[in-house]
Amino acid sequence: MIYTLTLNPAVDYIVNVSNFEIGQVNRASKESKFAGGKGINVSKVLTRLEKESTALGFIGGFTGQYIQTSLDKEKISSEFIQVNGDTRINVKLKTEEESEINGISPTISEENLSSLKEQLGHLKSTDVLVLAGSVPDTVSSSIYTEIIDMVKERNVKVFVDTSGPALKEVMKTSPFFIKPNHHELAELLDVTVNTVEEAAHFGKKALEKWDITHLLISMAGKGAVYISKDEVMHATVPSGNVVNSVGAGDSMVAGFIAGFEEGLPLEEVLATAVAAGSGTAFSNGFCTKDLVHSLKKNIKITSLQQ
Repeated sequence: MIYTLTLNPAVDYIVNVSNFEIGQVNRASKESKFAGGKGINVSKVLTRLEKESTALGFIGGFTGQYIQTSLDKEKISSEFIQVNGDTRINVKLKTEEESEINGISPTISEENLSSLKEQLGHLKSTDVLVLAGSVPDTVSSSIYTEIIDMVKERNVKVFVDTSGPALKEVMKTSPFFIKPNHHELAELLDVTVNTVEEAAHFGKKALEKWDITHLLISMAGKGAVYISKDEVMHATVPSGNVVNSVGAGDSMVAGFIAGFEEGLPLEEVLATAVAAGSGTAFSNGFCTKDLVHSLKKNIKITSLQQ
């Protein structure tokens, strides 16, 4: 089973306002709500790619119930832990300039964390665990490291997509899979990464320094660079009109996992990952399986191995 863990989920409330004026009463022209969080997004895309997963994490209050109900409607299995307080609401204001207000996360108690670790204690070597997204302020940035150290004893494959202090902590665990973007890679190594060649060069440095098994560097319009012990490859992005950037990175992770679990050659795994990310970027929502298969035909994979 594939398990996705979202420590800091949210209800994303998207509001469209024409000619927004500060200090005035503004009326929305359009609004929408979604169950958000990187791990949850990975589960949504896995479902579209016909891969089963179980969503884990912390939810609370009426907003937490909304997330639970949303996943139930999409037939996504979940085993959330209830916490005191309400799951946060992130407001995304779409007007002349796009702005965001991220809400405050509920407090995660030691009892909540113990319940999570008990859940993860049942994972087996045939399971996959996805650690995705930010860490709540009330939880140590080392939580992902603690989880990886715990499940590694049972040879669980862990896929990580996070940033900031949590990313720096995770690197110490020699992760099986990690997906930084080129800015995050640059920050990790205190360098500048702008080109595909620089991503490949410094990606190899990171792979050697932290003993990473699979490293996928996302570079937006420049595609993605994949690095392992034996392979260095670049994937272009297919042509299309970008209408949505939310969840594109999460879709890449889901695409990689889907291809990897099917036992596809690494070139095809990489193409599936990039097609899934692009498919979401080209959609008002998340990619579909048919769109991913269609976009894969227009992705060029080049070996950068010297």
